Amino acid sequence: MQELLSHTNIIFHCAATVRFDDHLRHAVQLNVTATQQLLLMASQMPKLEAFIHISTAFSNCNLKHIDEVIYPCPVEPKKIIDSMEWLDDAIIDEITPKLIGDQPNTYTYTKALGEVVVQQEGGDLNIAIVRPSIMGATWQEPFPGWVDNINGPSGLIIAAGKGFLRSVRATPMAVADLIPADTVVNLTLAVGWYTAVHRPKSTLVYHCTSGNLNPCNWGKMGFQVLATFEKIPFERAFRRPNADFTTNNISTHYWNAVSHRAPAIIYDFYLRLTGRKPRTLSMLEYFINRSWEWSTHNTEMLMSELSPEDQRVFNFDIRQLNWLEYIENYVLGVKKLRNIHYLFNTALFLIIWRLLIARSQVARNVWFFIVSFCYKFLSYFRASSTLKV
Repeated sequence: MQELLSHTNIIFHCAATVRFDDHLRHAVQLNVTATQQLLLMASQMPKLEAFIHISTAFSNCNLKHIDEVIYPCPVEPKKIIDSMEWLDDAIIDEITPKLIGDQPNTYTYTKALGEVVVQQEGGDLNIAIVRPSIMGATWQEPFPGWVDNINGPSGLIIAAGKGFLRSVRATPMAVADLIPADTVVNLTLAVGWYTAVHRPKSTLVYHCTSGNLNPCNWGKMGFQVLATFEKIPFERAFRRPNADFTTNNISTHYWNAVSHRAPAIIYDFYLRLTGRKPRTLSMLEYFINRSWEWSTHNTEMLMSELSPEDQRVFNFDIRQLNWLEYIENYVLGVKKLRNIHYLFNTALFLIIWRLLIARSQVARNVWFFIVSFCYKFLSYFRASSTLKV
């Protein structure tokens, strides 16, 4: 620990829970208390040049226009942290709606609290905050369309590609403020450099968003996703992909009952039979029915501070992004992710089974029984085919 304190030059604080439905106690522990503890540790680092805190552009999504400033919270973060230490879960569940107010979930609420903690307890540290919007597959690096999880839009793409998602209650003209993951990384690195070298007098906030500079709406994005499915469909799809965006509640309820709930009940039953947990679609409805305006003055200022070579290497100019090309690469990246998961699970099963055979007589007996049964079945099938001829 002492070596870590003595030799750390920069901190990129990315750790957080990103679950929208997380219990408030757990969300506070990871997004607020952990930030407070890391700031305390950072204050003991004599060589630290910069502390970069990764928040979210939706930390103040209860506002229509969001500036690059830290907004105060109705309740002081310290009081929230203290109360989470002694309140039981039942009471926390009861007061959570009142605490988060017009915030949509505990994630955005605790990220807003985390920003206030950074402002109040940063002391003399050189601090900056990066606020990315909905993070999606990469634009350029390590390759176009790279993705390593099925959160957010990736989960919706898989659900639509497999034929499970048929209707989404969304506003087609609402801006899909998606931002490629590598764009966020490039901006974060540039922010780290600028904060350490120029040492701003106050904490600067940088919005990493696309809506103001290169907007793309959900309707256009959905159309391109379906067009890509036509060219390169998913394997073992439940139904032909055909998702529709609608703002009509009656239509949404009908399609949810016919196309979502009935197949979901069957699929959940299958998952339970095979010992797996049922799945739910990502809780994105709040975010795909609204549009926001984010100011990007600090982000544009930072871009102007970079040399032409650095602008090329650490490119975060979202105005250069071709959405149609990006969305097609995104769908292909999600498809590759699925294939990689299948290969990984198969390889893991074979390795575990090989170890069991080597160590367990029961496993060997089961394996030899299966091989023997398959051999006899194939021999019987072959003999039957010969007799028919």
